[in-house]
Amino acid sequence: MRYEGNIFRPFSEADSYLLQCTVGCSHNACTFCGMYKDKRYRVRPLDEILEDIRLARAHFGDAEKVFLCDGDAVAIETETLLAILEALYASFPSLRHVGSYVGPQSTLSKTKDELLALRAAGLTKAYLGVETGDDELLRSVGKGVGADEMLHAGRNLVEANINLSAMVLLGLAGRGEGSARHALETARIINAMQPQYLAALTVTPVPGTTLYRRVQDGRFVLPDPFETLEEMKRIFEAITLDHLKFVGTHVSNYLPIVGTLQKDKPKMIALVDRVLRDRDIGALRPPSLRGL
Repeated sequence: MRYEGNIFRPFSEADSYLLQCTVGCSHNACTFCGMYKDKRYRVRPLDEILEDIRLARAHFGDAEKVFLCDGDAVAIETETLLAILEALYASFPSLRHVGSYVGPQSTLSKTKDELLALRAAGLTKAYLGVETGDDELLRSVGKGVGADEMLHAGRNLVEANINLSAMVLLGLAGRGEGSARHALETARIINAMQPQYLAALTVTPVPGTTLYRRVQDGRFVLPDPFETLEEMKRIFEAITLDHLKFVGTHVSNYLPIVGTLQKDKPKMIALVDRVLRDRDIGALRPPSLRGL
C-alpha cells in the first residue's frame, strides 16, 4: 500500500485497512499533538485514492473495516468523500465499518444533510478529539473552538447517527486546581454530547510540541500518576450518561480501565480508589510501557 509519512490510527482500528485520503491534519495547531508536524496538509487526488482502493482489493481480496487517514478526513469535500465511500463498499463486499478522525471545525463545516448523506453512504464511526469541556483550556491548547462549538460538533455527529467516540486527555490542565475543573467540565460536555464511546488518554509531552517546551521550561507541570487517577475518578463520578462505553486502555494511561457507565461505575471507581488508597505503584503501567 502507498503511504506518505507516518500513519496514525485509533487503537480500535488495529485490524482496519488504512486508506490515506489526506496528508496531515487540516487544523494541526494543538499544543500537545506532534503527529502531523512534519506534514503540510493536503487532500490526495481522488484518482490516487481510487487507485489505492483497487490495489487494496487486489492485495486483501476483501475487508470488513476501513479507516480513513490522516488526521481529519471529514475535512474533504463531501462529494469526494461520497465517491470514496461508494468505491470502498463496491470493492469490499464484506465492508461493515468505515471510521475517521474528525475535527470540530471541519465537522461544523458540514451541514446536517451532508453528515446524514455521509452516514447513509457508510461512514459509520467518528473519532472526535474533545480533550476537555473546559472552555478556557480548549482555547489555550489550540483546539480552535470553545466548549459550545465542540458540543455542537459532537451533537451533529450523534444526530446524524454516526457512531461517536469522544476522546479526552487526562492531565491536560496540569497540576493544580485546574485539574478538578477540567474533570468536571469534561464530564459535563460528555453528558450533553451523548457519544457512544468515551476514550481517555493521558497527556504525554512530545518533543517538538508547544506542550513539550512548556514542560521543559517549567511553565507546565505534569500531574503525577495518582493525581491523574483522581482526575479520572472525578470524571467517572460526574458522568450521568447511561450505556456509555468507557475505553481507558490506551498505552499512555497509567491504569487501564474499561467498562460501561453506569452499569460498571461502582467497580470502576472502586478499582481507582484501591490504587489511590494503597498508593500501589505496582498496579500502574510501568513508564517503559507507556507512550503514544
